[in-house]
Formats: sequence, C-alpha cells, structure tokens
Amino acid sequence: MTSIVQRLSQTVTVAQTLSEFTRPLLEIIIDVTDLESAYLTTVDEARGVQSVLYSLNSAAMNIPEGLDVPWSDTLCKRALEEGRIFTENVPECWNDSEAARALNIKTYASTPVRFANGKLYGTLCATSSKSQSISDEAADVLQLFSKIIAGFVEREQLVKSLQRANEELASLAMLDALTGLPNRRCVTEELNRVISHCRRTREWVLVGFIDLDDFKQINDQFGHEAGDALMRILAEQLSKTLRGRDMLARFGGDEFVMVGAGPLLQEDGDPVLTDLQNRLSLASVASVVLADGRKIDYAGASVGMVCLMPDETDVGDALQKADAAMYKVKASRKPQEVA
Repeated sequence: MTSIVQRLSQTVTVAQTLSEFTRPLLEIIIDVTDLESAYLTTVDEARGVQSVLYSLNSAAMNIPEGLDVPWSDTLCKRALEEGRIFTENVPECWNDSEAARALNIKTYASTPVRFANGKLYGTLCATSSKSQSISDEAADVLQLFSKIIAGFVEREQLVKSLQRANEELASLAMLDALTGLPNRRCVTEELNRVISHCRRTREWVLVGFIDLDDFKQINDQFGHEAGDALMRILAEQLSKTLRGRDMLARFGGDEFVMVGAGPLLQEDGDPVLTDLQNRLSLASVASVVLADGRKIDYAGASVGMVCLMPDETDVGDALQKADAAMYKVKASRKPQEVA
C-alpha cells in the first residue's frame, strides 16, 4: 500500500494549482480519518463569511463546494475559539449550530489554515454523519496538511503578486512619466502593428510628427516646471482630438508622434490626413496661467502628416517620412513667425 509520505510527495511534485494540490490531500484525509467528507474552506472575517473552496464526499454526507455560511454560526469558529480539533458528538457539544443540524454533522474535525504571519486563511475539515473517533495519527495529518496548504497558498499569492508587479512595471516601461502617454518604444511597436494590420485590411497607414516649436525658450523664460505644465496640457489636448483607434505618444523631448489606420486603399486618404493635421495643429495651441500670475501663450506646433501604402513602408521609413513632412511645415511657418 502506498504510504502517506509517498502520496504526499506525488502531489507536491506535480500540482500546479491549489485545486490540484488540495484534492489529493482531501483523499488522504478521508482515508486516514475514515470520515465521510473532507473539505478546505476560506474565511472572510471582515464579511463574516466562511466558504467551502474544495470538498470530497465519500458517503451519504454532502458538503457542497461553493457553500457560504455565516462565520459566526460555523463549527470551525467554535472549534478555533475552544482549541478543539475534534469532537465525535457535535449535537451535544454545539447544539446551537444551525449549519451542523442542516448538514447532519455528528463527528467533526477541524484545524485552522494560517499563514506564517498568523493571518487566518481558512480551515481544513473532516466530518461524518456518524459518531466515531479518529486516531492521533489522523489528527496529526490534518494539522500537517493545514500547514502545507497554507505554504502553498502563500507561494501562489506571492507568484501572482510578482506577476502583477511585473505587468505594472512593463506597463510603466511603455509610458512617458510626465504626460502619461505611450512612449517612444510603445509607439514604435504600435506603428509596426498598424502597418501589419493595414497590410491585411488594405488600409492606408497614417503617421503624424508633432514638434513643439520654441519649447526650449519657454523652459528658459518660465522655468522647467512651467514647461512641464504646458507639456501635460498639450498632451491632453492633442489626445482628445484623435480618433478612438489612433495612438498619440511622446516621442521624446518636445516631440509627439501619432499613428493610426486610414481609409481603404481604394479610397482617397488625403481628406482624412488633412483633417487630422488641422485638428492636431489647432489642439497644439494653448494658454497656461502660472501660479505667480504670469501667462504662457503658446502659438502651436509644427504638425507633419503622411499617408503611406502599407506594403511599401516599415517603421523606420514611416517615421522618417512623417519627420520630413513636419520639417516642411516648420519651414513654412518661419516667415510668419518672423513677420
């Protein structure tokens, strides 16, 4: 006959989830206690609810998974408060428990599942509708398994916490800290995705380059905090003027890049291009009143837009052409600025 140690070893080495880890332990508990049901619960003390997470029923008694009961009425709470791991006469010991009467529980064994810091996670239990005793070995197994389950849950929670942290870090690595917009790396990946998408859907690729003219002068005259405030306002205004599927990113310094899909290739993309360029240009005009009462009136950015065939471009080519279009606009604005 396979020993408890061997069965436990097999479970520990192959289990990937709490369910896979716990269910074989419930089988062992039923074997060593000779009781009808074994189950693992979670306890939400703040809500006052105990829930059956996993259960195994071998006879007439049925402890259903997903069962929620008031924590104040449970045998587990009574056992925990009294330090009693086992009783073979529940009706006499705890005759005020409605849950025990409803489930016809006569014999009951329970041990808390606690984390290393002492926090209560839940309970590990075994029950029967018949009055019977359990051996000291069975009680020891129950307590041992509760510790093992607590360790597994803590490791599982740690892994999930690390995964969430990694996801957050990955997300932050794709965002510009000042504006909250996607950064250069993010928009480059998005442009590559848009080009691939447009090759499949036969749509134009739209790319815009936005350069904040004379932004260095604003920093020099008003200070970097004022420049940062203006940058955030412009990022918000530019974002609001785009279509839902477009992406605006801070490309670096005083430059933004916009990418998106245009109309179908058999349609003229220039009207959409011109409309976006005009809207972005208008959205790049802003006024900021500083805390000391000074006012920044920003006349707007140079916005260059290109409409490209997806089969004839790549990320580098698209950005280069959008940058060249922006410089043409910048050059056309200079005489007006001098005048």
